[in-house]
Amino acid sequence: MIYQAIGLQKQFDNGKVAALRGLDLEIRQGEFVAIVGQSGCGKSTLLQMLGALDKPSAGTLKYRGNSIPDLPDPAAYRAQQIGFVFQAFHLLPTFTVLENVQIPMFGGNLSRPQRKAGAAELLESVGLGHRFNHYPSELSGGERQRVAIARGLANKPGVVLADEPTGNLDSESALQIIDLLLDLHRKLGVTLVLVTHDLSIAARASRIIRMKDGRVISDQATPTN
Repeated sequence: MIYQAIGLQKQFDNGKVAALRGLDLEIRQGEFVAIVGQSGCGKSTLLQMLGALDKPSAGTLKYRGNSIPDLPDPAAYRAQQIGFVFQAFHLLPTFTVLENVQIPMFGGNLSRPQRKAGAAELLESVGLGHRFNHYPSELSGGERQRVAIARGLANKPGVVLADEPTGNLDSESALQIIDLLLDLHRKLGVTLVLVTHDLSIAARASRIIRMKDGRVISDQATPTN
């Protein structure tokens, strides 16, 4: 078991807004899990909890048996264990593609040539070997998301958390990004947890978790996976 949530709660605005209301969840290593639900159901809040970007108000949340809210160094957990892919890309505009992918590596012990070589290999793996020295403004939306995926894999994480990774893309680019994530998931064996509004994208996962009002209302394996 890689993640386990029991009675997870999250309140905002001094308890006036409940984003998570006693949520229970288990995710196993190597799974591709899609989390779906209407806006405001708590799915992005849950993803932030899994990535230690926020803490629950109550309940239990564990990663490999260790309490995430009680981690002594949440930043190290995020840097070493988790790869993030966001809807908005979050690329630094004054850095080249190659430099953007290297950013998560600066906290490690890699030399400059090692960082550069690792970033180049990742960019090759996402089909951007010809774009090393371009800047984000020179790329299409789909290409920017490919750079963001390469950056998310920079430290060889065991888990990739993707929050609406196709939300800013046209339908063709969205399909290409999901195909890429699936391919990397299978090749690298990473656990992939993806939040999406798009049920056709969710259907590509091995499990679909549906949320409503801060709770899981269904958790089913997909028939084709």
